Amino acid sequence: MITRRTLLQTGVAMGAVLAAPHVARAAGKMMRIAHGANEVHPGHMLATSFAEALEELMPGAFKVSIFPNRQLGGDKQLLEGTVAGTMDVTAVSGVLIPLVTGRPGMNAWQMPFLIRDYDHFGDLALSDVGQKILDDLRPAGLIGLATADTGQRNFLSVKKDVLTLDDFAGLKTRIVPVPLHKEIWETVGCSPVGLPYGEVYGALETGVIDAVEINVSSMLGENLWEVGKHFTLTGHYPWHMVTLMSQRYWDGLNDEEKAAVTEAGRRSVTKTLAYAKTQDLEGREVLKSRGVDVVGLNDLEQMRQRVAGLTSEWAAKDPLIAELIASANQSS
Repeated sequence: MITRRTLLQTGVAMGAVLAAPHVARAAGKMMRIAHGANEVHPGHMLATSFAEALEELMPGAFKVSIFPNRQLGGDKQLLEGTVAGTMDVTAVSGVLIPLVTGRPGMNAWQMPFLIRDYDHFGDLALSDVGQKILDDLRPAGLIGLATADTGQRNFLSVKKDVLTLDDFAGLKTRIVPVPLHKEIWETVGCSPVGLPYGEVYGALETGVIDAVEINVSSMLGENLWEVGKHFTLTGHYPWHMVTLMSQRYWDGLNDEEKAAVTEAGRRSVTKTLAYAKTQDLEGREVLKSRGVDVVGLNDLEQMRQRVAGLTSEWAAKDPLIAELIASANQSS
């Protein structure tokens, strides 16, 4: 487990600014917000809508600069930098948070087939248990401000349409190299391959991998439609991104500013989910127009049944996971 202290002791720091920021405010406290997504990705909306809400709440109080497209590093680097206090605010893939911090609660959002749609996600994200999962990050030196679904995950294959559960068998499938994803996709029948997000295009193009579990936003933002033409709609779990503030930056705020950044985080969730939902549906038509075969899985219910046991298994790992599962099932 990496902690703020160990990162500071080992001298982890972020690189220099590589490009002009997307958003800049005229005055106030400097705030850098970094993320790894393309500007069309909902992860960018998560950052920009947070900055816009902050300006509405406290005009001129913050001078915000947003750095998308991995300009200041990939998700893991950004997360480590936030733990260390070398980054102010980041928006990162939530699946990496347990890996870096040792706090497992964030895994709850990716229990397979637990959360049915974007509206369901929003209800949970803004609920008491959603806030508890964010607050659980404080011992790691992180202030959780927002959790949003930036795109339900589906399945992209290079070689063939994946129409049945048997079609998954043996496919070398890119995953984020974390225990939860490895267990899910081995249970489905794939051969999981851990790769950084930025290497997916080249790996699909060269045959290092056969497939990737991915969302529409990433298909468009990373131009994956150029190398993969077989897209199966499975909606197996959300892709949650989390807005995080370093403890160092938080400690430098007064009570009014802390209240403003907290409220700005909550407001950004609703706007990001609306954007992600629209992009998901409209983006499927864009993919079709670019030659992608968008299909359904004929035996989706069998896929659900095959991975169903993982939910109870992971619920036993942390009470926050169990609480979110219970809340999701009650509201479904």
